[in-house]
Amino acid sequence: MSRIRKLLIANRGEIAVRIAAACRERGVVPVAVFSDADAGAPHVRACAESVRLGPAPARESYLSIDAVIGAARAAGADAVHPGYGFLSEQPAFAEAVAAAGLVYVGPPADAQRKMGSKAAARAAMRAAGVPVVPGYEGEDDSLERLRTEAAALGFPLLVKAVAGGGGKGLRRVERVEELERAVESCRREAQSAFGSSRVLLERLLLRPRHIELQVLCDAHGAAVWLGERECSVQRRHQKIVEEAPSPAVTPELRARMGDAAVRAARAAGYVNAGTVEMLYDEERQSFYFLEMNTRLQVEHPVTELVYGLDLVHAQLRVAEGEPLWLAQEDVRARGWAIECRLYAEDPERGFLPSPGRITRWRAPGGPGVRVDHAVESGLEVGVHYDPLLAKVIVWAETREAARARIGRALADTVLEGITTNLRFLRDVVAHEDFAAGKVDTGWVESRLAGWRAPDEAEPEAPEPVPAAAAASRAPLSPWQTLGAWRLGAGAGAGAGAGAGAGVAARPAARSGAARRRAKRIDGDLSAPMPGRVLVVDVALGDAVQAGQRLAVIEAMKMEHPLRAPHAGTVRAIFCAAGQMVDPGKPLFEIAPVPA
Repeated sequence: MSRIRKLLIANRGEIAVRIAAACRERGVVPVAVFSDADAGAPHVRACAESVRLGPAPARESYLSIDAVIGAARAAGADAVHPGYGFLSEQPAFAEAVAAAGLVYVGPPADAQRKMGSKAAARAAMRAAGVPVVPGYEGEDDSLERLRTEAAALGFPLLVKAVAGGGGKGLRRVERVEELERAVESCRREAQSAFGSSRVLLERLLLRPRHIELQVLCDAHGAAVWLGERECSVQRRHQKIVEEAPSPAVTPELRARMGDAAVRAARAAGYVNAGTVEMLYDEERQSFYFLEMNTRLQVEHPVTELVYGLDLVHAQLRVAEGEPLWLAQEDVRARGWAIECRLYAEDPERGFLPSPGRITRWRAPGGPGVRVDHAVESGLEVGVHYDPLLAKVIVWAETREAARARIGRALADTVLEGITTNLRFLRDVVAHEDFAAGKVDTGWVESRLAGWRAPDEAEPEAPEPVPAAAAASRAPLSPWQTLGAWRLGAGAGAGAGAGAGAGVAARPAARSGAARRRAKRIDGDLSAPMPGRVLVVDVALGDAVQAGQRLAVIEAMKMEHPLRAPHAGTVRAIFCAAGQMVDPGKPLFEIAPVPA
Protein backbone atom coordinates (compact mmCIF):
# COMPACT_ATOMS: atom_id res chain seq x y z
CA MET A 1 0.00 0.00 0.00
CA SER A 2 1.14 3.53 -0.83
CA ARG A 3 -0.47 6.23 1.33
CA ILE A 4 -1.74 9.31 -0.53
CA ARG A 5 -0.40 12.48 1.08
CA LYS A 6 -1.26 15.29 -1.35
CA LEU A 7 -4.19 15.06 -3.80
CA LEU A 8 -4.86 17.28 -6.79
CA ILE A 9 -8.61 17.64 -7.38
CA ALA A 10 -9.03 18.00 -11.15
CA ASN A 11 -12.47 19.60 -10.95
CA ARG A 12 -14.44 22.56 -9.62
CA GLY A 13 -17.66 23.43 -7.80
CA GLU A 14 -19.43 21.29 -5.25
CA ILE A 15 -17.67 18.02 -6.05
CA ALA A 16 -14.26 19.64 -5.52
CA VAL A 17 -15.44 20.95 -2.14
CA ARG A 18 -16.77 17.48 -1.29
CA ILE A 19 -13.49 15.75 -2.16
CA ALA A 20 -11.47 18.38 -0.28
CA ALA A 21 -13.48 17.67 2.89
CA ALA A 22 -12.75 13.95 2.64
CA CYS A 23 -9.05 14.69 2.13
CA ARG A 24 -8.85 16.78 5.29
CA GLU A 25 -10.57 14.01 7.27
CA ARG A 26 -7.93 11.52 6.08
CA GLY A 27 -4.99 13.84 6.65
CA VAL A 28 -4.46 14.34 2.91
CA VAL A 29 -3.52 17.81 1.61
CA PRO A 30 -6.14 18.88 -1.00
CA VAL A 31 -4.95 20.95 -3.98
CA ALA A 32 -7.43 22.88 -6.13
CA VAL A 33 -7.14 23.84 -9.77
CA PHE A 34 -8.95 26.80 -11.29
CA SER A 35 -9.57 28.67 -14.50
CA ASP A 36 -9.53 32.44 -14.74
CA ALA A 37 -13.31 32.39 -14.28
CA ASP A 38 -12.92 30.55 -10.96
CA ALA A 39 -10.10 32.49 -9.31
CA GLY A 40 -11.20 32.90 -5.71
CA ALA A 41 -14.15 30.50 -6.10
CA PRO A 42 -15.37 28.52 -3.05
CA HIS A 43 -13.71 25.29 -4.19
CA VAL A 44 -10.36 27.09 -4.37
CA ARG A 45 -10.71 28.39 -0.82
CA ALA A 46 -11.75 24.92 0.38
CA CYS A 47 -8.29 23.55 -0.46
CA ALA A 48 -4.92 24.05 1.18
CA GLU A 49 -3.25 24.98 -2.11
CA SER A 50 -4.35 25.93 -5.62
CA VAL A 51 -2.89 26.10 -9.13
CA ARG A 52 -4.14 28.11 -12.12
CA LEU A 53 -4.93 26.06 -15.23
CA GLY A 54 -5.72 28.68 -17.86
CA PRO A 55 -8.53 30.77 -19.41
CA ALA A 56 -12.22 30.27 -18.68
CA PRO A 57 -13.14 27.95 -21.60
CA ALA A 58 -13.01 24.37 -20.34
CA ARG A 59 -10.89 23.15 -23.24
CA GLU A 60 -8.18 25.59 -22.23
CA SER A 61 -8.36 24.75 -18.52
CA TYR A 62 -10.30 21.88 -16.93
CA LEU A 63 -10.25 19.75 -20.08
CA SER A 64 -6.53 20.31 -20.79
CA ILE A 65 -4.66 17.14 -19.79
CA ASP A 66 -1.30 18.87 -20.09
CA ALA A 67 -2.43 21.75 -17.88
CA VAL A 68 -3.79 19.44 -15.18
CA ILE A 69 -0.71 17.19 -15.15
CA GLY A 70 1.48 20.30 -15.04
CA ALA A 71 -0.52 21.58 -12.07
CA ALA A 72 -0.10 18.28 -10.23
CA ARG A 73 3.64 18.36 -10.76
CA ALA A 74 3.89 22.01 -9.73
CA ALA A 75 2.02 21.28 -6.50
CA GLY A 76 4.04 18.18 -5.71
CA ALA A 77 0.89 16.05 -5.58
CA ASP A 78 1.20 12.27 -5.50
CA ALA A 79 -2.37 11.53 -6.64
CA VAL A 80 -5.17 12.99 -8.77
CA HIS A 81 -8.95 12.72 -8.26
CA PRO A 82 -10.98 13.58 -11.39
CA GLY A 83 -14.36 14.16 -9.72
CA TYR A 84 -17.11 13.86 -12.32
CA GLY A 85 -17.46 15.48 -15.74
CA PHE A 86 -14.48 17.12 -17.47
CA LEU A 87 -11.66 14.51 -17.67
CA SER A 88 -13.21 11.94 -15.32
CA GLU A 89 -14.03 9.40 -18.02
CA GLN A 90 -11.14 10.05 -20.38
CA PRO A 91 -8.79 7.02 -20.58
CA ALA A 92 -6.04 9.26 -21.97
CA PHE A 93 -6.14 11.29 -18.76
CA ALA A 94 -5.85 8.22 -16.52
CA GLU A 95 -2.89 7.09 -18.64
CA ALA A 96 -1.25 10.52 -18.43
CA VAL A 97 -1.63 10.52 -14.63
CA ALA A 98 0.01 7.10 -14.41
CA ALA A 99 2.76 8.10 -16.86
CA ALA A 100 3.55 11.07 -14.63
CA GLY A 101 4.13 8.68 -11.71
CA LEU A 102 0.93 9.71 -9.91
CA VAL A 103 -1.92 7.67 -8.43
CA TYR A 104 -5.21 7.96 -10.31
CA VAL A 105 -8.20 7.83 -7.94
CA GLY A 106 -10.51 5.97 -10.26
CA PRO A 107 -10.67 2.95 -12.56
CA PRO A 108 -7.77 1.97 -14.85
CA ALA A 109 -7.69 3.34 -18.39
CA ASP A 110 -8.56 -0.05 -19.92
CA ALA A 111 -11.77 -0.28 -17.89
CA GLN A 112 -12.66 3.30 -18.76
CA ARG A 113 -12.05 2.64 -22.42
CA LYS A 114 -14.21 -0.50 -22.43
CA MET A 115 -17.10 1.00 -20.45
CA GLY A 116 -16.71 4.62 -21.55
CA SER A 117 -17.46 3.58 -25.10
CA LYS A 118 -21.15 2.70 -25.16
CA ALA A 119 -20.50 0.50 -28.19
CA ALA A 120 -17.74 -1.51 -26.49
CA ALA A 121 -19.73 -1.66 -23.26
CA ARG A 122 -22.78 -3.12 -25.00
CA ALA A 123 -20.60 -5.83 -26.58
CA ALA A 124 -18.96 -6.62 -23.25
CA MET A 125 -22.33 -6.87 -21.51
CA ARG A 126 -23.68 -9.28 -24.08
CA ALA A 127 -20.63 -11.47 -23.54
CA ALA A 128 -21.15 -11.33 -19.76
CA GLY A 129 -24.81 -12.31 -20.03
CA VAL A 130 -26.15 -8.88 -19.03
CA PRO A 131 -29.24 -7.86 -21.07
CA VAL A 132 -28.88 -4.76 -23.27
CA VAL A 133 -31.41 -2.56 -25.07
CA PRO A 134 -31.70 -3.50 -28.77
CA GLY A 135 -29.71 -1.15 -30.97
CA TYR A 136 -26.83 -0.65 -33.39
CA GLU A 137 -23.29 0.22 -32.30
CA GLY A 138 -21.18 -0.81 -35.30
CA GLU A 139 -17.97 0.92 -36.37
CA ASP A 140 -19.69 2.22 -39.49
CA ASP A 141 -21.75 5.15 -38.20
CA SER A 142 -22.15 6.87 -41.54
CA LEU A 143 -25.50 8.52 -42.11
CA GLU A 144 -26.37 5.97 -44.80
CA ARG A 145 -25.71 3.03 -42.46
CA LEU A 146 -27.57 4.69 -39.61
CA ARG A 147 -30.62 5.20 -41.85
CA THR A 148 -30.60 1.50 -42.72
CA GLU A 149 -30.23 0.39 -39.09
CA ALA A 150 -32.86 2.87 -37.91
CA ALA A 151 -35.38 1.45 -40.35
CA ALA A 152 -34.67 -2.04 -39.01
CA LEU A 153 -34.98 -0.94 -35.36
CA GLY A 154 -38.08 1.15 -35.89
CA PHE A 155 -39.11 4.50 -34.41
CA PRO A 156 -39.01 6.18 -31.97
CA LEU A 157 -35.33 5.66 -31.21
CA LEU A 158 -32.37 7.41 -29.64
CA VAL A 159 -29.19 8.69 -31.25
CA LYS A 160 -26.49 8.50 -28.58
CA ALA A 161 -22.88 9.58 -28.38
CA VAL A 162 -20.62 6.56 -27.94
CA ALA A 163 -18.52 8.52 -25.43
CA GLY A 164 -19.57 10.50 -22.38
CA GLY A 165 -22.85 10.73 -20.51
CA GLY A 166 -24.82 13.13 -18.33
CA GLY A 167 -27.54 13.57 -20.95
CA LYS A 168 -25.15 15.17 -23.44
CA GLY A 169 -24.95 13.79 -26.96
CA LEU A 170 -28.43 12.27 -26.81
CA ARG A 171 -31.29 12.94 -29.22
CA ARG A 172 -34.76 11.42 -29.55
CA VAL A 173 -35.92 10.70 -33.11
CA GLU A 174 -39.61 10.15 -33.85
CA ARG A 175 -39.39 9.60 -37.63
CA VAL A 176 -36.81 9.07 -40.33
CA GLU A 177 -37.00 12.68 -41.52
CA GLU A 178 -35.52 13.82 -38.16
CA LEU A 179 -32.56 11.43 -38.22
CA GLU A 180 -30.00 13.49 -40.15
CA ARG A 181 -30.37 16.61 -38.03
CA ALA A 182 -30.38 14.58 -34.79
CA VAL A 183 -27.16 12.80 -35.81
CA GLU A 184 -25.53 16.11 -36.77
CA SER A 185 -26.48 17.77 -33.48
CA CYS A 186 -25.49 14.74 -31.42
CA ARG A 187 -22.08 14.54 -33.09
CA ARG A 188 -21.39 18.22 -32.56
CA GLU A 189 -22.36 18.23 -28.88
CA ALA A 190 -20.44 14.99 -28.19
CA GLN A 191 -17.31 16.30 -29.91
CA SER A 192 -17.45 19.46 -27.81
CA ALA A 193 -18.12 17.67 -24.52
CA PHE A 194 -16.17 14.42 -24.90
CA GLY A 195 -13.78 14.83 -27.83
CA SER A 196 -15.47 12.07 -29.89
CA SER A 197 -18.25 12.39 -32.47
CA ARG A 198 -19.07 8.69 -32.90
CA VAL A 199 -22.73 7.76 -32.34
CA LEU A 200 -24.93 4.68 -31.99
CA LEU A 201 -28.63 3.92 -32.21
CA GLU A 202 -30.81 2.47 -29.47
CA ARG A 203 -34.47 1.51 -29.43
CA LEU A 204 -36.43 3.92 -27.28
CA LEU A 205 -38.15 2.14 -24.41
CA LEU A 206 -41.42 3.86 -23.56
CA ARG A 207 -41.94 4.86 -19.91
CA PRO A 208 -38.99 2.96 -18.36
CA ARG A 209 -37.52 3.64 -14.95
CA HIS A 210 -33.88 4.63 -14.64
CA ILE A 211 -32.31 2.47 -11.93
CA GLU A 212 -28.60 2.43 -11.16
CA LEU A 213 -26.41 0.19 -9.02
CA GLN A 214 -23.38 1.44 -7.08
CA VAL A 215 -20.40 -0.92 -7.21
CA LEU A 216 -17.07 -0.87 -5.38
CA CYS A 217 -14.16 -3.02 -6.54
CA ASP A 218 -10.60 -3.34 -5.27
CA ALA A 219 -7.40 -4.17 -7.16
CA HIS A 220 -7.38 -7.72 -5.74
CA GLY A 221 -10.49 -9.06 -7.47
CA ALA A 222 -13.13 -8.36 -4.79
CA ALA A 223 -16.34 -6.51 -5.67
CA VAL A 224 -19.59 -5.55 -3.93
CA TRP A 225 -22.73 -3.67 -4.93
CA LEU A 226 -24.28 -1.09 -2.63
CA GLY A 227 -27.94 -1.18 -3.48
CA GLU A 228 -29.78 0.84 -6.10
CA ARG A 229 -30.74 4.44 -6.75
CA GLU A 230 -33.96 5.56 -8.44
CA CYS A 231 -33.10 8.28 -10.98
CA SER A 232 -36.22 8.47 -13.14
CA VAL A 233 -37.14 12.12 -12.48
CA GLN A 234 -35.28 13.77 -15.37
CA ARG A 235 -35.45 16.68 -17.77
CA ARG A 236 -33.57 16.72 -21.07
CA HIS A 237 -32.34 13.19 -20.18
CA GLN A 238 -30.57 14.59 -17.10
CA LYS A 239 -31.46 13.67 -13.54
CA ILE A 240 -32.89 16.22 -11.12
CA VAL A 241 -34.21 14.06 -8.25
CA GLU A 242 -32.70 10.77 -7.03
CA GLU A 243 -33.50 8.48 -4.14
CA ALA A 244 -32.28 5.30 -2.49
CA PRO A 245 -33.65 2.73 -2.43
CA SER A 246 -36.09 2.64 -5.36
CA PRO A 247 -39.80 2.36 -4.48
CA ALA A 248 -40.23 0.02 -7.48
CA VAL A 249 -37.50 -2.53 -6.72
CA THR A 250 -38.37 -5.70 -4.82
CA PRO A 251 -35.76 -7.68 -2.85
CA GLU A 252 -35.74 -10.37 -5.56
CA LEU A 253 -35.27 -7.83 -8.37
CA ARG A 254 -32.62 -6.00 -6.33
CA ALA A 255 -30.60 -9.21 -6.01
CA ARG A 256 -30.81 -9.89 -9.76
CA MET A 257 -29.80 -6.36 -10.68
CA GLY A 258 -26.98 -6.36 -8.15
CA ASP A 259 -25.63 -9.63 -9.51
CA ALA A 260 -25.74 -8.22 -13.06
CA ALA A 261 -23.94 -5.05 -11.90
CA VAL A 262 -21.09 -7.04 -10.36
CA ARG A 263 -20.81 -9.18 -13.50
CA ALA A 264 -20.64 -5.98 -15.54
CA ALA A 265 -17.86 -4.58 -13.36
CA ARG A 266 -15.86 -7.81 -13.49
CA ALA A 267 -16.26 -7.97 -17.29
CA ALA A 268 -14.66 -4.52 -17.48
CA GLY A 269 -11.78 -5.35 -15.11
CA TYR A 270 -13.12 -2.54 -12.94
CA VAL A 271 -11.35 -1.07 -9.91
CA ASN A 272 -12.65 1.69 -7.58
CA ALA A 273 -16.17 3.12 -7.30
CA GLY A 274 -18.47 3.01 -10.33
CA THR A 275 -22.11 2.90 -11.30
CA VAL A 276 -23.98 0.50 -13.57
CA GLU A 277 -27.07 2.17 -15.03
CA MET A 278 -30.14 0.15 -16.02
CA LEU A 279 -33.47 0.81 -17.70
CA TYR A 280 -36.25 -1.06 -15.95
CA ASP A 281 -39.49 -2.00 -17.74
CA GLU A 282 -41.82 -2.19 -14.76
CA GLU A 283 -44.70 -3.71 -16.73
CA ARG A 284 -42.59 -6.63 -18.00
CA GLN A 285 -40.40 -6.85 -14.87
CA SER A 286 -37.30 -6.77 -17.10
CA PHE A 287 -34.17 -4.62 -16.99
CA TYR A 288 -31.51 -3.70 -19.52
CA PHE A 289 -27.95 -2.43 -19.24
CA LEU A 290 -27.77 1.24 -20.22
CA GLU A 291 -24.17 2.26 -19.50
CA MET A 292 -21.50 2.25 -16.83
CA ASN A 293 -20.27 5.50 -15.35
CA THR A 294 -16.60 4.98 -14.60
CA ARG A 295 -16.46 7.63 -11.91
CA LEU A 296 -18.17 8.96 -8.83
CA GLN A 297 -21.79 9.90 -9.54
CA VAL A 298 -23.39 13.26 -8.78
CA GLU A 299 -26.02 11.40 -6.74
CA HIS A 300 -23.59 9.35 -4.63
CA PRO A 301 -24.75 11.00 -1.34
CA VAL A 302 -28.04 9.06 -1.24
CA THR A 303 -26.11 5.78 -1.24
CA GLU A 304 -23.77 7.09 1.44
CA LEU A 305 -26.66 8.02 3.72
CA VAL A 306 -28.55 4.73 3.31
CA TYR A 307 -25.53 2.40 3.47
CA GLY A 308 -23.37 4.33 5.93
CA LEU A 309 -20.29 4.37 3.70
CA ASP A 310 -18.26 7.42 2.66
CA LEU A 311 -17.60 6.73 -1.02
CA VAL A 312 -14.80 9.30 -1.41
CA HIS A 313 -12.98 7.76 1.56
CA ALA A 314 -13.56 4.37 -0.09
CA GLN A 315 -12.13 5.63 -3.38
CA LEU A 316 -8.98 6.84 -1.66
CA ARG A 317 -8.55 3.57 0.26
CA VAL A 318 -8.90 1.49 -2.91
CA ALA A 319 -6.50 3.80 -4.78
CA GLU A 320 -3.95 3.26 -2.03
CA GLY A 321 -4.12 -0.49 -2.70
CA GLU A 322 -6.16 -1.54 0.33
CA PRO A 323 -8.12 -4.79 -0.07
CA LEU A 324 -11.89 -4.39 0.12
CA TRP A 325 -12.82 -4.28 3.79
CA LEU A 326 -16.44 -5.46 3.47
CA ALA A 327 -18.17 -8.47 1.93
CA GLN A 328 -21.59 -8.47 0.25
CA GLU A 329 -23.26 -9.83 3.38
CA ASP A 330 -21.94 -6.82 5.31
CA VAL A 331 -23.90 -4.39 3.10
CA ARG A 332 -27.06 -3.33 4.92
CA ALA A 333 -29.54 -0.60 3.99
CA ARG A 334 -31.13 1.64 6.61
CA GLY A 335 -33.80 4.24 5.97
CA TRP A 336 -34.42 6.35 2.89
CA ALA A 337 -32.55 9.21 1.22
CA ILE A 338 -33.66 11.74 -1.41
CA GLU A 339 -31.50 14.21 -3.34
CA CYS A 340 -32.64 17.25 -5.33
CA ARG A 341 -30.28 19.01 -7.73
CA LEU A 342 -30.45 22.79 -7.68
CA TYR A 343 -29.66 24.16 -11.15
CA ALA A 344 -29.18 27.64 -12.63
CA GLU A 345 -31.94 27.11 -15.16
CA ASP A 346 -35.45 28.28 -15.94
CA PRO A 347 -38.08 25.51 -15.92
CA GLU A 348 -40.62 27.91 -17.42
CA ARG A 349 -38.49 28.26 -20.54
CA GLY A 350 -37.63 24.66 -21.27
CA PHE A 351 -34.92 24.55 -18.57
CA LEU A 352 -32.73 27.05 -20.41
CA PRO A 353 -29.56 27.96 -18.49
CA SER A 354 -29.79 31.18 -16.49
CA PRO A 355 -26.32 32.49 -15.61
CA GLY A 356 -25.83 35.63 -13.56
CA ARG A 357 -24.84 36.79 -10.09
CA ILE A 358 -26.22 35.14 -6.95
CA THR A 359 -27.22 37.92 -4.59
CA ARG A 360 -28.43 35.85 -1.65
CA TRP A 361 -27.81 32.24 -0.63
CA ARG A 362 -28.98 30.38 2.44
CA ALA A 363 -28.63 26.61 2.71
CA PRO A 364 -31.20 24.62 4.71
CA GLY A 365 -30.27 22.82 7.89
CA GLY A 366 -31.76 20.67 10.61
CA PRO A 367 -31.73 16.95 11.43
CA GLY A 368 -31.11 14.63 8.52
CA VAL A 369 -30.29 17.41 6.03
CA ARG A 370 -27.07 17.59 4.00
CA VAL A 371 -26.20 20.20 1.36
CA ASP A 372 -23.28 19.67 -1.02
CA HIS A 373 -22.52 22.99 -2.69
CA ALA A 374 -19.97 25.61 -3.67
CA VAL A 375 -22.37 28.55 -3.59
CA GLU A 376 -22.15 31.90 -1.85
CA SER A 377 -23.76 35.30 -2.07
CA GLY A 378 -22.05 37.34 -4.77
CA LEU A 379 -20.96 34.31 -6.80
CA GLU A 380 -21.01 34.84 -10.57
CA VAL A 381 -22.50 31.84 -12.39
CA GLY A 382 -20.98 31.90 -15.86
CA VAL A 383 -21.78 30.24 -19.18
CA HIS A 384 -18.69 28.05 -19.46
CA TYR A 385 -19.61 25.20 -17.12
CA ASP A 386 -22.46 22.93 -16.06
CA PRO A 387 -25.37 24.79 -14.38
CA LEU A 388 -25.44 22.54 -11.28
CA LEU A 389 -25.22 24.74 -8.18
CA ALA A 390 -25.98 22.53 -5.20
CA LYS A 391 -27.48 19.26 -4.03
CA VAL A 392 -29.99 19.17 -1.18
CA ILE A 393 -30.02 15.69 0.36
CA VAL A 394 -32.06 14.29 3.24
CA TRP A 395 -32.26 11.02 5.16
CA ALA A 396 -35.11 9.63 7.27
CA GLU A 397 -36.34 6.28 8.53
CA THR A 398 -39.08 5.93 5.87
CA ARG A 399 -39.73 7.24 2.37
CA GLU A 400 -42.68 9.35 3.46
CA ALA A 401 -40.63 10.90 6.25
CA ALA A 402 -37.81 11.58 3.80
CA ARG A 403 -40.25 13.17 1.34
CA ALA A 404 -41.61 15.44 4.05
CA ARG A 405 -38.07 16.36 5.08
CA ILE A 406 -36.91 17.19 1.54
CA GLY A 407 -40.00 19.35 1.11
CA ARG A 408 -39.16 21.27 4.26
CA ALA A 409 -35.49 21.58 3.29
CA LEU A 410 -36.37 22.97 -0.15
CA ALA A 411 -38.80 25.42 1.46
CA ASP A 412 -35.97 26.62 3.71
CA THR A 413 -33.53 27.06 0.82
CA VAL A 414 -32.98 30.62 -0.38
CA LEU A 415 -31.21 31.46 -3.64
CA GLU A 416 -31.82 34.85 -5.23
CA GLY A 417 -30.39 36.92 -8.05
CA ILE A 418 -30.71 34.30 -10.80
CA THR A 419 -33.48 32.02 -11.98
CA THR A 420 -33.23 28.46 -10.65
CA ASN A 421 -35.33 25.30 -10.57
CA LEU A 422 -35.92 25.58 -6.81
CA ARG A 423 -39.67 26.18 -6.97
CA PHE A 424 -39.98 23.44 -9.60
CA LEU A 425 -38.23 20.96 -7.28
CA ARG A 426 -40.66 21.85 -4.49
CA ASP A 427 -43.58 21.02 -6.78
CA VAL A 428 -41.96 17.76 -7.93
CA VAL A 429 -41.57 16.31 -4.43
CA ALA A 430 -45.07 17.49 -3.46
CA HIS A 431 -46.70 15.89 -6.53
CA GLU A 432 -49.07 12.99 -5.90
CA ASP A 433 -47.26 10.81 -8.46
CA PHE A 434 -43.93 11.30 -6.74
CA ALA A 435 -45.55 10.65 -3.37
CA ALA A 436 -46.83 7.33 -4.72
CA GLY A 437 -43.48 6.47 -6.32
CA LYS A 438 -45.11 6.31 -9.75
CA VAL A 439 -42.58 8.05 -12.02
CA ASP A 440 -40.62 7.16 -15.12
CA THR A 441 -38.04 8.85 -17.34
CA GLY A 442 -40.74 10.68 -19.30
CA TRP A 443 -42.73 11.77 -16.25
CA VAL A 444 -41.53 15.38 -16.14
CA GLU A 445 -42.37 15.90 -19.82
CA SER A 446 -45.76 14.21 -19.60
CA ARG A 447 -47.02 15.45 -16.22
CA LEU A 448 -45.26 18.78 -15.73
CA ALA A 449 -45.19 20.09 -19.30
CA GLY A 450 -45.91 23.80 -19.37
CA TRP A 451 -45.15 24.17 -15.66
CA ARG A 452 -45.35 27.73 -14.36
CA ALA A 453 -44.45 29.04 -10.95
CA PRO A 454 -47.36 30.83 -9.29
CA ASP A 455 -46.97 34.57 -9.00
CA GLU A 456 -45.74 35.69 -5.62
CA ALA A 457 -47.92 38.08 -3.70
CA GLU A 458 -46.75 41.64 -3.27
CA PRO A 459 -45.36 41.91 0.29
CA GLU A 460 -47.08 44.37 2.56
CA ALA A 461 -45.04 47.38 3.64
CA PRO A 462 -44.59 47.73 7.42
CA GLU A 463 -46.10 50.65 9.28
CA PRO A 464 -43.79 53.69 9.07
CA VAL A 465 -41.71 54.27 12.19
CA PRO A 466 -41.15 57.90 13.30
CA ALA A 467 -37.53 58.87 12.94
CA ALA A 468 -37.21 59.90 16.60
CA ALA A 469 -38.63 56.60 17.81
CA ALA A 470 -36.37 54.66 15.49
CA ALA A 471 -33.32 56.54 16.70
CA SER A 472 -34.17 55.86 20.36
CA ARG A 473 -34.44 52.10 20.02
CA ALA A 474 -31.80 50.02 21.72
CA PRO A 475 -30.75 47.54 20.64
CA LEU A 476 -31.52 47.92 16.93
CA SER A 477 -34.16 45.58 15.54
CA PRO A 478 -33.04 43.22 12.76
CA TRP A 479 -35.09 45.21 10.23
CA GLN A 480 -33.23 48.43 11.08
CA THR A 481 -29.89 46.85 10.24
CA LEU A 482 -30.85 45.61 6.79
CA GLY A 483 -30.77 48.89 4.87
CA ALA A 484 -32.27 48.40 1.42
CA TRP A 485 -33.01 44.73 2.22
CA ARG A 486 -35.93 45.53 4.56
CA LEU A 487 -39.55 45.20 3.58
CA GLY A 488 -40.86 48.11 1.54
CA ALA A 489 -37.47 49.83 1.35
CA GLY A 490 -36.38 51.44 -1.86
CA ALA A 491 -32.95 51.03 -3.38
CA GLY A 492 -30.42 52.97 -1.40
CA ALA A 493 -26.69 53.48 -1.21
CA GLY A 494 -24.30 50.97 0.26
CA ALA A 495 -23.90 47.21 0.25
CA GLY A 496 -27.58 46.45 0.67
CA ALA A 497 -28.54 48.33 -2.45
CA GLY A 498 -25.63 46.90 -4.39
CA ALA A 499 -26.81 43.36 -3.65
CA GLY A 500 -29.93 44.15 -5.63
CA ALA A 501 -32.19 41.36 -4.34
CA GLY A 502 -34.02 41.15 -1.05
CA VAL A 503 -37.52 40.45 0.13
CA ALA A 504 -38.87 43.57 -1.57
CA ALA A 505 -37.23 42.59 -4.86
CA ARG A 506 -38.91 39.20 -5.24
CA PRO A 507 -42.05 40.35 -7.10
CA ALA A 508 -39.86 42.38 -9.45
CA ALA A 509 -37.76 39.29 -10.10
CA ARG A 510 -40.89 37.30 -11.06
CA SER A 511 -42.11 40.00 -13.43
CA GLY A 512 -38.59 40.18 -14.84
CA ALA A 513 -38.79 36.50 -15.70
CA ALA A 514 -42.11 37.23 -17.53
CA ARG A 515 -40.29 39.86 -19.69
CA ARG A 516 -37.72 37.34 -20.58
CA ARG A 517 -40.54 35.06 -21.69
CA ALA A 518 -41.76 37.75 -24.12
CA LYS A 519 -38.61 38.01 -26.24
CA ARG A 520 -40.26 36.75 -29.40
CA ILE A 521 -42.34 39.74 -30.44
CA ASP A 522 -43.08 41.54 -33.71
CA GLY A 523 -41.24 38.94 -35.76
CA ASP A 524 -37.94 39.34 -33.88
CA LEU A 525 -36.03 36.49 -32.27
CA SER A 526 -33.53 37.46 -29.58
CA ALA A 527 -30.94 35.45 -27.68
CA PRO A 528 -32.68 33.87 -24.66
CA MET A 529 -29.37 33.55 -22.78
CA PRO A 530 -25.68 34.32 -23.11
CA GLY A 531 -23.81 31.76 -25.18
CA ARG A 532 -22.00 30.91 -28.40
CA VAL A 533 -23.75 30.50 -31.72
CA LEU A 534 -22.83 27.09 -33.11
CA VAL A 535 -24.92 26.91 -36.26
CA VAL A 536 -27.07 29.26 -38.33
CA ASP A 537 -29.51 27.17 -40.38
CA VAL A 538 -31.14 29.83 -42.55
CA ALA A 539 -30.16 32.55 -45.01
CA LEU A 540 -31.66 35.91 -45.94
CA GLY A 541 -34.87 35.50 -47.87
CA ASP A 542 -35.53 31.92 -46.72
CA ALA A 543 -39.14 30.96 -46.06
CA VAL A 544 -39.54 29.34 -42.62
CA GLN A 545 -42.32 27.54 -40.82
CA ALA A 546 -43.41 28.08 -37.23
CA GLY A 547 -41.14 26.04 -34.97
CA GLN A 548 -38.43 25.59 -37.60
CA ARG A 549 -34.90 25.65 -36.21
CA LEU A 550 -33.06 28.85 -37.08
CA ALA A 551 -29.84 28.45 -35.09
CA VAL A 552 -28.23 26.60 -32.20
CA ILE A 553 -26.66 28.30 -29.16
CA GLU A 554 -24.30 26.51 -26.77
CA ALA A 555 -24.39 27.54 -23.11
CA MET A 556 -23.35 25.71 -19.95
CA LYS A 557 -22.17 22.69 -21.98
CA MET A 558 -25.56 22.12 -23.63
CA GLU A 559 -26.99 22.92 -27.05
CA HIS A 560 -30.21 24.93 -27.31
CA PRO A 561 -32.09 25.32 -30.61
CA LEU A 562 -33.72 28.66 -31.45
CA ARG A 563 -36.95 28.23 -33.41
CA ALA A 564 -39.10 30.52 -35.51
CA PRO A 565 -42.05 31.91 -33.49
CA HIS A 566 -44.23 31.96 -36.61
CA ALA A 567 -44.14 31.28 -40.34
CA GLY A 568 -42.61 33.94 -42.56
CA THR A 569 -39.52 35.10 -44.40
CA VAL A 570 -36.05 35.72 -42.92
CA ARG A 571 -35.71 39.50 -43.29
CA ALA A 572 -32.52 40.00 -41.27
CA ILE A 573 -29.78 37.95 -39.57
CA PHE A 574 -27.69 39.52 -36.82
CA CYS A 575 -25.46 36.59 -35.84
CA ALA A 576 -22.92 34.15 -37.25
CA ALA A 577 -21.52 30.77 -36.27
CA GLY A 578 -18.84 31.13 -33.59
CA GLN A 579 -20.17 34.45 -32.29
CA MET A 580 -20.73 35.05 -28.56
CA VAL A 581 -24.10 36.67 -27.86
CA ASP A 582 -25.63 38.35 -24.82
CA PRO A 583 -29.19 37.73 -23.63
CA GLY A 584 -31.68 39.92 -25.43
CA LYS A 585 -29.45 40.46 -28.46
CA PRO A 586 -31.58 40.39 -31.65
CA LEU A 587 -30.53 37.43 -33.77
CA PHE A 588 -33.18 37.23 -36.50
CA GLU A 589 -36.06 39.17 -37.89
CA ILE A 590 -38.86 37.11 -39.42
CA ALA A 591 -41.37 38.94 -41.60
CA PRO A 592 -44.75 37.27 -41.01
CA VAL A 593 -46.78 35.76 -43.82
CA PRO A 594 -49.27 38.41 -45.03
CA ALA A 595 -52.79 37.80 -43.80
